[in-house]
Amino acid sequence: MDKIIGLGNALTDVLVPLENDEILTLLQLPKGSMTFVDEDKLQTINRLFTQMTTHRVTGGSAGNAMRAVAELGGAVGFIGKVGNDAYGEFYRTALLKRGIATCLLTSSEQPSGIAATFITPDGERTFADHLGAAATLRASDLSPEMFQGYTYLFIEGYLVQDHEMILQAIRLAKEAGVQICMDLSSYNVVNEEHAFFTMLVNNYVDIVFANEEEARAFTGGKAPQEAIAEIATLCNIAVVKTGASGSIIRKGTEEIHVSALPVKKVVDTTGAGDFYAAGFLYGLTCGYPLETCGRIGSLLASEVIQVIGTELPSERWQAIKSVNF
Repeated sequence: MDKIIGLGNALTDVLVPLENDEILTLLQLPKGSMTFVDEDKLQTINRLFTQMTTHRVTGGSAGNAMRAVAELGGAVGFIGKVGNDAYGEFYRTALLKRGIATCLLTSSEQPSGIAATFITPDGERTFADHLGAAATLRASDLSPEMFQGYTYLFIEGYLVQDHEMILQAIRLAKEAGVQICMDLSSYNVVNEEHAFFTMLVNNYVDIVFANEEEARAFTGGKAPQEAIAEIATLCNIAVVKTGASGSIIRKGTEEIHVSALPVKKVVDTTGAGDFYAAGFLYGLTCGYPLETCGRIGSLLASEVIQVIGTELPSERWQAIKSVNF
C-alpha cells in the first residue's frame, strides 16, 4: 500500500454550536469562511466560550484527513508544529494513538494553535483561527528524511501564506519522488493568494481538491462544470465537491460524477472536505479506480457531517471498513 504524509496547521478545534448568526456578526466573521484572528479577538472569543457549551477535538485540515486515512487502515504521517503545552500534548497523543508517524515539531515560544469553530443550525461552520505555534513552521524545519518512503504529500491550502515553506516542502517531496496533492481549503484564502495558488497548480500540484466556492474563486467565477474543466488542464487529477450534489472528478478527458450519500440531518460540516479527501486518497493508495475513490470520499464525508467535530465513534469506523468498496 502507498503511503501519504500530510503537511498542515496542527490545531485543536474548540467547537461551539450556535442558535443563530448573531455572534458571527458581533465578531465580524464571514459565515462559512476561515479568518485568522489576533490575540485581542482571541481573548474576546475565549470570554464568550465561558458562557457556552464547547467541545474539544484535534483539528487542522491536513491533520483531519490523515487521521481519517489512518482510521481506514492507511499508512500515513503528519508534519506540523505545536507549543510546549497541554494542547500540544493533546494533539500529539491523538495522532500517535492512531498510528500516525508524527513529524510534530515543538515551539518553546508560542502556544499551540486553536481553531474556534462556530456551528450554525444549518450545519455550516465558520472558523476563527489563532495559529500560534502552527504558524511558526518554517522552511528550515523541513528535512529530506521527512518525505522519504511516501507516495503522496497532502498540503492544506491554509498554509500558502508562507510561500518559502510551501515551496521547500514541494521541492523536498518532488526530490523524493512524491506526488503533490493540495486542497484549496477556503474561498477567501484562494482570493487572497490567487496568484500563488495558480503558480503552484500550474507547476507542481498533481491532484487538486476544491469545493464549489473555492473552484469559483480559483477560476474567476466559473460554475463547477466549467471550473473543473479548467483546473484539470493544469494538473493530473481535479476534484470539485458540490455538496449535496456530490462531486466531479476529472483526469484528462475522463470525467466522473459521484453522487452524495443521503443524510437525514446535517449536524456539522466541519471536516467534510477533509474526510472526502481522506477517502479519495485512501482509495488511490489501494489502487482503486477514480470512481471508487470518489465513492469512499463521499461515504466519509456523509458520516462526519452527522456528528459534531471530526471524531467518529469506533463503531462507525468499523461499519465504514465493512463496506465493499
